[in-house]
Amino acid sequence: MLANVTIGTYYPTDSVIHKLDPRMKIVLILLMMTSVFFCKSFISLGVTLCVTIAIVLISKISIRAILKGLKPILIIVIFTSLLNLFYGSGDPIFKFWIFKITQKGVYNAIFMSFRVILLVINGLMLTYTTTPTSLTDAIESLLKPLHTAFKLDIHSLAMTMTIALRFIPTLIEEVDKIMSAQKSRGADMESGNFIKRVKAIVPVLIPLFVSSFRRANDLAYAMECRCYRGGEGRTKMKQMHLVGKDYVAMIFVVLYFAGIIVINIFVPSVL
Repeated sequence: MLANVTIGTYYPTDSVIHKLDPRMKIVLILLMMTSVFFCKSFISLGVTLCVTIAIVLISKISIRAILKGLKPILIIVIFTSLLNLFYGSGDPIFKFWIFKITQKGVYNAIFMSFRVILLVINGLMLTYTTTPTSLTDAIESLLKPLHTAFKLDIHSLAMTMTIALRFIPTLIEEVDKIMSAQKSRGADMESGNFIKRVKAIVPVLIPLFVSSFRRANDLAYAMECRCYRGGEGRTKMKQMHLVGKDYVAMIFVVLYFAGIIVINIFVPSVL
């Protein structure tokens, strides 16, 4: 069942993006995220927005899932907007005490907010369309030159990431069970000030840590019983291969990236 799960949520597996090679997907998403930093005008940002929307539609991920992924960074977006809104240069269009809002500040606030949102959406495209196992296998493959050049234990790093991602849904389920058990015993975790809420979390954290260490110990015994000795000479059940659609996606993203650079050359920057 965990073959099609990404941090505890199921998504369509028949989209073109999902079927791309995970290694190529990581490289292309990094290029997409880098292109957001290269955007210097609203025209280039608009092109990036259109391409991102097209990728979301191709991935067949629901808008509700995207909004759910954006919810945790809402505070960051608001803080970024306010920071750029009140620190813009030029003649003020509104002024109160030491605070002033300029036209350039408004442009910067909108521009930087969209930048943050586009960065997060592109990151979601990777995590929502790639299973944790495929993601870590791809990272291990991409970092293999470091093992060859510097003898770094890339396999252990990838294995650690795989185990950590694999147990996120398990830990979330464990937290829900512990909180339900505490509430059934009369524990109040939703009322009171900040200090009281922090103290109410302690009875949840202690059983969670105990359960996590017990699971880690059981996992270590299981791996030892199966004679696990690291990645030297190990094979994989699913081998990753680049095919035609991977090269087509690469050409599309490279052309898009080149287009952003060309737009920046001919269109004045708003920053």
